[in-house]
Amino acid sequence: MLSGMKAYSTDLRERVLAAYDGGMLRSTIIRLFQVSQGSITRWLQRRLTTGTLAPLHPPGRARLILRAQEPSLRRQVEAAPDATLAEHTAQWNADYGTALSTWTMARAIRRMGWSRKKRP
Repeated sequence: MLSGMKAYSTDLRERVLAAYDGGMLRSTIIRLFQVSQGSITRWLQRRLTTGTLAPLHPPGRARLILRAQEPSLRRQVEAAPDATLAEHTAQWNADYGTALSTWTMARAIRRMGWSRKKRP
């Protein structure tokens, strides 16, 4: 699954398969519920093999800087607004015993809505 996509809800999956079980044509289900043929096939297979329609796992990688840690990151960035990404990364790694990359730090800072002001 692509990283920007969210898994379909279990409720939608159940309604799609209920329509299928009720005899509705796949083409009608696709049009009505806006799901793909492949999704219907995967959900039928999953129901058959596991008995559940719940998504297997959340899409995308787990965050390395947790949502609960974002206030700490905000304080760090506000305390040293002129520090480089490498310096923020080194400080974070020293404080939390992690091995984050500068790219991970850049994404976390961007998610917070922080933008570095350019000097004239």
